[in-house]
Amino acid sequence: MPRDGSGSEEFGPGADDTGCTVLHVDMDAFYASVEIRRRPELRGKPVIVGGAGPRGVVSAASYEARKFGVRSAMPGSRAQRLCPHAVFLPPDFTAYTEASRAVMAIFRDVTPLVEPLSLDEAFLDVTGARKLLGRPAEIAALIRRRVAEEQRLTCSVGVAPTKFMAKLGSTRAKPDGVVVIPADRILDYLHPLPVSAVWGVGERTAETLRRLGLKTVGDLAAAPMGMLRSAVGDAAAAHLHELSRGRDPRRVTPEHVEKSIGAETTFDVDVSDLSIIRRTILALANKVAQRLRHAGQAGRTVSVKIRLADFQTLSRSRTIDIPTDVSREIFEIGWTLFRSARTGERIRLIGVRVEGLVHAEGAPRQMTLGERDHGWRDAERAADAVAARFGSGLVRPASLLRGDGMRPDGNGAAPAGGGAAESGTRHNGRT
Repeated sequence: MPRDGSGSEEFGPGADDTGCTVLHVDMDAFYASVEIRRRPELRGKPVIVGGAGPRGVVSAASYEARKFGVRSAMPGSRAQRLCPHAVFLPPDFTAYTEASRAVMAIFRDVTPLVEPLSLDEAFLDVTGARKLLGRPAEIAALIRRRVAEEQRLTCSVGVAPTKFMAKLGSTRAKPDGVVVIPADRILDYLHPLPVSAVWGVGERTAETLRRLGLKTVGDLAAAPMGMLRSAVGDAAAAHLHELSRGRDPRRVTPEHVEKSIGAETTFDVDVSDLSIIRRTILALANKVAQRLRHAGQAGRTVSVKIRLADFQTLSRSRTIDIPTDVSREIFEIGWTLFRSARTGERIRLIGVRVEGLVHAEGAPRQMTLGERDHGWRDAERAADAVAARFGSGLVRPASLLRGDGMRPDGNGAAPAGGGAAESGTRHNGRT
């Protein structure tokens, strides 16, 4: 029986969903769930995706691990202390991207009005789907059923009249549940919640509001605008004022243009060995190029981020005339950019990013001197096909297979010791 996630049937699947045409669908512990799907023996065990080393970061944790206090973005070393018997797995963003594509395809079968926020969540406007598929809560049930049956994953859904309330509902429906917030019950649902429930209120803002005696969203809604402006500024005050009253005029916008695709690696131990740094840049370029091809994108600007041992961060970029999605080209530019920084200091983090994205199909192709008609790009696409059929990491650049302290992590290579590989696709400024 579906959970309502709210502790009360008045906000469960049977609640009045008249006018609740916005759905927010959020996959449950997505990265960890994808890993468990291909390793069924891990089901029911605490699973953490991310590095366990001193500089590793938790990318995701199964609900079994969360019971011990493990959370996303937590240092891996702390997660290991909290849950010493957890299974740590390196991130495989190729697998997560593939799973995300399949889930988003299910959403688009329901309605063309799908606004992805990240790999694992999206808003849907189901106004046009009601005649064919039923009321919004029934559509939510259909989506959850299809995701479970076709992808062997679970998701939680918020059903509401606005985007803010739908997202709030999905958060409180977790895991594997549905919350319906009727149009005439918005304030009943919203006002008892803590101020931290308001979209955009982080720890610092929440603490500022609590010092003013504003503990609940209801307190926030009743606060004078002058008080809010003096505490958080004009723009934030207006934002909080509207959301605390359940007002959110934003529509579901289906088109989100990817601004950039990148990846970065934090070393467990600061390094200065150029051979290790070179192979790390090659691994990152390989990962970025693969993700570009999966997204059907190519980019004109390659950038490299270098974080030194003292946390000083350097960046270098180069824009080329012809967009690329070829790892060899991205690596050669990235390595040249790194050398141009002329730093002899020890390195803590390296990142590679491609920006200025365009659709790869129909884009002019970069041909290097002496390249055959069927060159590096075709070889890399063939490697993509092998990875799709037999698993990522089976085919990679030969230099990443050398016994030099580097190890494959399922997406390329990472430094010995389990450094956390972090990777992100930015959608309108969100990662």
